[in-house]
Amino acid sequence: MMSLLDALAQVPDAASLKQLATATELHPSTAHRILAAMCNARFVERQDAGTYRLGIRLLELGNIVKSRINVREVALPFMQELHEKIGEAINLGARHDDEIVYLERTSSGRSLVRVVYLVGGRAPLHLTSLGKLFLAADGTQKVRDYARRTGLPGKTPHSLTTLEALEKELDKVRRHGIAYDDEEAELGLKCVAAPIHDDEGQVVAALSVSAPADRHNPEWARQVQETANAVSQALGYVHHRN
Repeated sequence: MMSLLDALAQVPDAASLKQLATATELHPSTAHRILAAMCNARFVERQDAGTYRLGIRLLELGNIVKSRINVREVALPFMQELHEKIGEAINLGARHDDEIVYLERTSSGRSLVRVVYLVGGRAPLHLTSLGKLFLAADGTQKVRDYARRTGLPGKTPHSLTTLEALEKELDKVRRHGIAYDDEEAELGLKCVAAPIHDDEGQVVAALSVSAPADRHNPEWARQVQETANAVSQALGYVHHRN
């Protein structure tokens, strides 16, 4: 059954019994019997021409699975694995209106680190590496609307408080798929973040590594990006390269 489902998923249109039997190395009579049972369960639909395609029941089940997916639960094992590799705090955040909300955070395990944003904490999008990823996913007009609504308040001398500076920064984020917070939310603290996409390609969350500026490691950008990509894949995202 699973072989037949995989074979049907590989073809853009309906497939004949002969094609499916060949692809799965099943005897045609065996493939026919299994397909008949799958048709009765609506996992497969039989066309008038004697061909088969994936059925509507799979879509129904897929929507149920999607509705039950919890991004935090999916991301947490990946976050813990990254934390064990680098020994610094890993943050998971999602957008709520004009703010980033921290959904989860692994402890750095280092007593000298001051926790700026606890789980459940909020921060303006433009002040955090996590938030910049969501702004980068917006169009130019939406970014300008955000700037007008919020006034781009700053917290440190490094904060991006003008639309020109923010747009320049977001252009870098779009080109590289990585966002940085260079002591913009808190003096002495640097962060690097990468986006998490859902099965439709939308940015639904983001991961970041945060640490004191004197411990910041450029290699973290690659590691957090790889981890965010792994979470995206677990959520059903498939990245198609040009």
